[in-house]
Amino acid sequence: MCLKELCFRAVRTHFAALGTEAVLDLPVPLIKELLLHLTVCQLDEVQPELNQRGISTYSGWAGVLRDLYGPNRAADFLTEEEAKNEAMRILFTLVFHGFRNHFVIRNSANLNTPSFMWAAAKCIKQFLLITSLALQSLTAEQRPILNLLEKRIRSVGVPQSFELSRSCTQFALYVLHRLLDHGVAKEIVIQVDCPITLAWILHGRGSQYVNPDLKDLINSKKESCVSHAASASAGTPSCSPGLEARASGDEHDQVTPCKRSKLDSVSAEEESGKTNFTVDPQVLCQTFTPCDGPSAGACPWGQIDRLEIRHCGSDSLRVLNSALPTFFCLRSLTLHSFSTFRDSDVLGLARALRQLSESSHSSLTDLNVGVLPYTKLTEVLLDARLKLMSLHVEIHTVVWGPHLSPHHPRNAESDMSAELPLEKLTVKVAELQTDLQFIASVLRRSPRLTSLHVAGMRLPTGSSLSLLLSTLSESNRCLRSLSLEDMKLSDCLPEILHLLTSCKLEELRCNDCRLLEKWTDKEESLQQLVAAVKSVPSLHTLSLAQNRLAKNVCVLAELFSGSSPSSVKRLDISSNFIQPVELLEFAERLRTHRPPHRLTLDLRRNPGDRDPDTWSAALKTLRPFCALLIEGWKSTDTMVDHISNM
Repeated sequence: MCLKELCFRAVRTHFAALGTEAVLDLPVPLIKELLLHLTVCQLDEVQPELNQRGISTYSGWAGVLRDLYGPNRAADFLTEEEAKNEAMRILFTLVFHGFRNHFVIRNSANLNTPSFMWAAAKCIKQFLLITSLALQSLTAEQRPILNLLEKRIRSVGVPQSFELSRSCTQFALYVLHRLLDHGVAKEIVIQVDCPITLAWILHGRGSQYVNPDLKDLINSKKESCVSHAASASAGTPSCSPGLEARASGDEHDQVTPCKRSKLDSVSAEEESGKTNFTVDPQVLCQTFTPCDGPSAGACPWGQIDRLEIRHCGSDSLRVLNSALPTFFCLRSLTLHSFSTFRDSDVLGLARALRQLSESSHSSLTDLNVGVLPYTKLTEVLLDARLKLMSLHVEIHTVVWGPHLSPHHPRNAESDMSAELPLEKLTVKVAELQTDLQFIASVLRRSPRLTSLHVAGMRLPTGSSLSLLLSTLSESNRCLRSLSLEDMKLSDCLPEILHLLTSCKLEELRCNDCRLLEKWTDKEESLQQLVAAVKSVPSLHTLSLAQNRLAKNVCVLAELFSGSSPSSVKRLDISSNFIQPVELLEFAERLRTHRPPHRLTLDLRRNPGDRDPDTWSAALKTLRPFCALLIEGWKSTDTMVDHISNM
């Protein structure tokens, strides 16, 4: 270990005694090296002062992310704040819930502290709601953290079902109530298929619908509490604030939120397994109000404007469909099922969406649904006449069972030729044959489209996707971002070149599109593509990942040659089986034609270990003018080699 390394470690150890002033007095090159040795709390402390001096702490936060992710995953964050927030989000979740990984174990002395929890809570915007002792602590000794989270958290993740019949669940419900109703959180991400949990979350938060099962449960709990409160006057334990039910037998039930004395006797109802607490958020809030705190009165009801259900089964969908017609505050809805939705599921959703669209108060503009069993059901959703600005659908062919007739009945006022307000469209397909005509008709009806992502389209043998590209050139002149993935475009070079001259693209991604497959002169054709890209001054992102460029990658260095170099600032050439000697030649050419700005270059999943010394030399040549995204490659994995070189 060199002397400089020893000094850096000493600064980390004695940082509190030295103070930030001692760090700020160091020369800038030394400060940048020191950042890699500071703890996350120390990084957070020095960042404001360093930023005022024009020094970024990005390298320090990127180093934390590298340690968290491991060597085989690149930390791809563009800004200092993005990297910091991601690092704090991961660490807060791990430390708060008591999870362990190598980084947390190695830095436990610096992370298991109130100062870290407070610093992390000031940064994070997402909170994962996991029933645990840590969650219960937010109602007692860590209540100041909950107060802070209430002001910071924008999105709440629900990764597990809540058994509303168990008293330990009330801690999770209370925290969720605080974040949603008293706080600023307006986004919910539900990762389980649990209709009653979904009903509780939707209850009173933007929809006028009241789930009958939940209503009965709330009323029964209230009645139970009232009866126990009455019996308390006769000396029987009640369920008044601070006295938790112990009926479930769960170890979590032994925590008393307000640290009031706990009665040792147990009522007959508790012994028989009946719980005596309420799931009504208004009553829960009174239950967990600090003993010395003021009476809060009636609680507000929050509104949910973004809802995501990642495992949406038919039962959950029925609960949602009942709430949708009056869910006026909802702006974004994402529904995903592990299996494909049934026709009846989609038709029910479409009916509910149509009812919502008939109200002038509807705010829904973003819809994401997967997985549909076939393309025609996209038409059913569009027929709901929502004023969607963003639509994302995933389609997996289901070969068994009857399909909905393509001529399903529509309302008289339906007009599938009417202009759509869509600005963003994503269509991911896994079908033997895709209905290209239908996709093209949607594009023609969407003249305001600025972003398009199409993946997986398959056509009959001998057919071409040129219609897709020509439609974009003719009908979607506002297009700014185009992502084409997992499709055959090797016979569409003329249409690609024409599209580049027709639209003012800012992002172009042609990933796994077999671009070079049928090009007779691969180098010449690639040069034509490079020339077209250079002619688009607005284009700042270009991705040609998974196109087997291999030795032809050197042509891409010409992007920055001549008097009018390309404006591309981010170039993705990952998964192209680029050998070390080919990357070195590319690096030498790129050094000759240096980009006018620092280039973010994605080199992940290329076989650098075939010749580590040459690969390292290429990376060394690139680093002065490129931000490199790299990951490990194991050539011993012959299947990876085979697939990448097919």
